[in-house]
Amino acid sequence: MLERLAPALVTVLLILLWEGLVHALDVDPFVLPAPSAILAALAAKGESLMGAFLYTLRVTWIALGLALVSGVGLAFLIHRSRLAEAAFLPIAVVLQVTPIVAIAPVILIWTGVEEPERALVIIAWIVAFFPVLSGLLSALHAIDPALRDLFRLYGAGSWATLWRLELPAALPALLSSLKVAAGLALIGAVVAEFAAGSGTSQGLAWRLIEAGLRLEIDTMFACLVLLSAMGLAQYALLGWLERLVLRRRGLLRP
Repeated sequence: MLERLAPALVTVLLILLWEGLVHALDVDPFVLPAPSAILAALAAKGESLMGAFLYTLRVTWIALGLALVSGVGLAFLIHRSRLAEAAFLPIAVVLQVTPIVAIAPVILIWTGVEEPERALVIIAWIVAFFPVLSGLLSALHAIDPALRDLFRLYGAGSWATLWRLELPAALPALLSSLKVAAGLALIGAVVAEFAAGSGTSQGLAWRLIEAGLRLEIDTMFACLVLLSAMGLAQYALLGWLERLVLRRRGLLRP
């Protein structure tokens, strides 16, 4: 019980310390607003910020879904074909190592500045795609060759091997990779909005830029709080899903 309450208690203590130091040291709100001021900004602009929150969340999860489908499909294709590995894996590595900030403006131009959501999804997908691919490939390569020999001995075909051996064996690694990919998809969506630098975008990153231009520092921190809350909620949800799957498979201690 204490272990579960410890993060919440530490967070509350840090917020109280922050509030106290801001008032005690008379820190300028333009430098660092107090938590109470950030909470007031959240309450005052909750409707518009919540709309931006849902927009960023939608972009993040569309990109994550695309990363899941494409990463899983390409991982199994590469695992079964050396030709596919030689053809596609270098391209995936290039996409991963290229700074997303550098290619985001180009993608925005290609997809059209007037409708930035497509560019946001593509950029977030590029960032989230590789963790799914690499995590699943590592799990597939780690399958015991003796199990594969056993499946071949019993005459199991490719589909039977896929559904009864490869997918169950790779599922824990896939779920773990999704936790990383979800955070990266959110980062990609935020970076893409910063790169867009246009009021045509509707997400939290643009609200943060807009607040900065207006010197509304408390609103900027409110956007940061919502982005952090989104990332934590995604991680907690996928972590719960991972524990549920592992527990049902007997791979997690009660």
